[in-house]
Amino acid sequence: MKSISRRDFVRLCMGSAAGLSIFSALGPVITEAFGQAAEGKPPVIWIQGASCTGCSVSLLNSVDPGIGKVVLDVISMKYHPNLMAASGKLAVDALYEMAEQYKGKFFLVIEGGIPTKADGYYCTIGERNGKHVTMMEAARILGERAAAVIAAGSCASFGGIPAAAPNVTGVVSVKQYLPNKPVINIPTCPIHPDHFIGTLTYVLTYGEIPKLDRYNRPIMFHGGTVHDYCVRRPDFFAERFAQKPGDPGCLYLLGCKGPLAFSDCSKRGWNNGISYCPKAGSPCMACADPGFPDSMSPFYERFQLGLDPFELVSSEERQRRMSL
Repeated sequence: MKSISRRDFVRLCMGSAAGLSIFSALGPVITEAFGQAAEGKPPVIWIQGASCTGCSVSLLNSVDPGIGKVVLDVISMKYHPNLMAASGKLAVDALYEMAEQYKGKFFLVIEGGIPTKADGYYCTIGERNGKHVTMMEAARILGERAAAVIAAGSCASFGGIPAAAPNVTGVVSVKQYLPNKPVINIPTCPIHPDHFIGTLTYVLTYGEIPKLDRYNRPIMFHGGTVHDYCVRRPDFFAERFAQKPGDPGCLYLLGCKGPLAFSDCSKRGWNNGISYCPKAGSPCMACADPGFPDSMSPFYERFQLGLDPFELVSSEERQRRMSL
């Protein structure tokens, strides 16, 4: 299992590009790690709060490995509202029973933000003992019993769209709600399957949380910017800027936040490595960063960085964040 060093693991995660998924690069390591998990090591419990379920859909659309392998061989999934056959009281009772049975051993994956107003009744996930189970209650009780918590997607990591103004339901991020628990944020909207599987494999393989940045994101996936490997980067330096949607050239004047967005989307690609936002003609919205969507709006207007874009490429802040 540990014949591959942490350094090599991280290097493979950071180096995997379009056409080479995490599973292609680390197949044997992933298979062994999750195979042992299925034999009694930490199981995974996945619950959903204020979200569109897009992160689950993204994981279900995983191509390499395919979803069949993810569910049957890769992930030791004990509870997931979209994947399990059970429902209603039976499912909720089983959820709490497993949380008690595996207390201190399981990974809790939370998808979506946590509504806190009206005692949490804006988001309920089931019923137990004749009462509604709110997302607030489930996150608190399960979070207390989990070995670690993974915030899956931007909504869970930073509040995301559900927490956007005016935020009438009082949505907060997982870390805000569980400040004393180890929380790994895996943002982007939706979550990238490689980021989730790679992070969980690292924890199971080495028994520790990977190196995180100041926003609790794994640096192996969020150590550089979308701008770093963007196919439109040469246009940026040549000062060839698109003037309207559909134009060739860098999309900076059309609101692209790539120089500020810390994610490896441009290197890894989406939809089996085929594309990502700027390659498809859409400005990067920095969905993996705190403040999305409010502080990144308006999406299609030039973003006032406070710095000249050329200065930003080599700014001290960027270097500081990459060294965390």
